[in-house]
Amino acid sequence: MRRRDLIVLFGGAATTWPLTVRAQQAEQMRRIGVLMNTTADDPRGQAAVAAFQQVLQQLGWSDGRNVRIDTRWGANDVDRDRRYAAELVALAPDVILASGTLSVAALQNVTRTLPIVFVQVSDPVGAGLVDTLARPGGNTTGFMIFEYSLSGKWLELLKQIEPRLTRAAVLRDSANPAGIAQFGAIQATAQQLRIDVSPINVRDAGEIERAVAAFARSANGGLIATGSAMEAHHNLIVTLAARYKLPAVYNDRTFVANGGLISYGPDRIDQFQRAVTYVDRILKGEKPADLPVQQPTKFELVINVKTAKALGLAVPPALLARADEVIE
Repeated sequence: MRRRDLIVLFGGAATTWPLTVRAQQAEQMRRIGVLMNTTADDPRGQAAVAAFQQVLQQLGWSDGRNVRIDTRWGANDVDRDRRYAAELVALAPDVILASGTLSVAALQNVTRTLPIVFVQVSDPVGAGLVDTLARPGGNTTGFMIFEYSLSGKWLELLKQIEPRLTRAAVLRDSANPAGIAQFGAIQATAQQLRIDVSPINVRDAGEIERAVAAFARSANGGLIATGSAMEAHHNLIVTLAARYKLPAVYNDRTFVANGGLISYGPDRIDQFQRAVTYVDRILKGEKPADLPVQQPTKFELVINVKTAKALGLAVPPALLARADEVIE
């Protein structure tokens, strides 16, 4: 082969090789961990993860092509969260998406360096997850689900739909900081409305059944199912409310669609979709400490008129007019 041909050959290789390397680098496999606070068979959790993956793909991150997603389902169980947090951190992901306060706390107990993006956390500052909302510091940032003051709104709605209400039982997870703080906000509203409120802890299904049955023995009562109570026991709570004919308010529309009376809370799917923007920015080199914690922007009021009729309640027209969705 002549010298000129060799120069052309190697010159062409020198031009092509960096392009090939750049293409391989662009398709480098990244890793995302996901720690959910629902069970694996929970339709809400499945819908949230699907929405997260869909928006990821829209931004160019395709599971199995240039990103691998490892998901664990903690179900708001402290022991499970600890175990799964350790498993995910051991996989050395580039970023972890965590749903709920307990999930984030479990991850922070294992790592203070791997980036964490959270959703569905009520009070990240009060829970010690971030330094401030504007400047999170450390390895964690994300999207708040609501402020604790919103919890008082649940009691107001319950009183509107059942004016005779004088007592309310608040189902909460006493091991979850959010459950404790939400009860405090409800107590403050209860004093203004002159309603007696009492907590029902949700350690296991048997305890919930016994406590709700005892509460239902007296008249003019209602239930408030906080977010910390609903993750593992949502079907049971909806069933008990119907069995004992107790008006109940929930934090998510899913429970109203399944027979619950009324719900008010942020759009949870929207939280997961918005979280993708932070995951994407971290994968591209930004740090959680530089990304401010964001508050929810979309809220939903949903009323099940069929359930109201079964309870003998007439939903006030003003409340119906305010509803984002009315289930007949």
